Amino acid sequence: MTDVTPEELAARVRPALTKLYVLYFRRSANSDLSGPQLTILSRLAEHGPSRISRIAELEDIRMPTASNALHHLEQLKLVERIRDTKDRRGVQVQLTDHGARELERVNKERDAQMAEMLKLLPQEKLERTGELVDIITELAEVYGNWREPASSS
Repeated sequence: MTDVTPEELAARVRPALTKLYVLYFRRSANSDLSGPQLTILSRLAEHGPSRISRIAELEDIRMPTASNALHHLEQLKLVERIRDTKDRRGVQVQLTDHGARELERVNKERDAQMAEMLKLLPQEKLERTGELVDIITELAEVYGNWREPASSS
């Protein structure tokens, strides 16, 4: 077996991941929430109330983008602003009860959609795919925490 390079693997896997991503989100579009909005809600569910700057950092987006997304989620009554208990001048954002229920509902729908996709695989490949979940999860965590080194120019 020859050593595979990250570049070779990327060239093989990227087209399939892109196709699956597009098809998955087109077919599981029962929610008015976008993928980025869902990840923000998921972050709030996971980390609890957070400042907008922290959400921007976790999502790797600019502050105005995070602020706009949170404003939209606030209009939908999925999040609410609260006083920062550590710094009374600051504001945090947290999930509302409605936001938590909506996140759970959408996650269940999307899990069901993903299950429908996976049912297309024969049992042998389904079991092999199960082995990849840990690798994909680790890659998501490592890449999510990785920052490109600053350019020296």
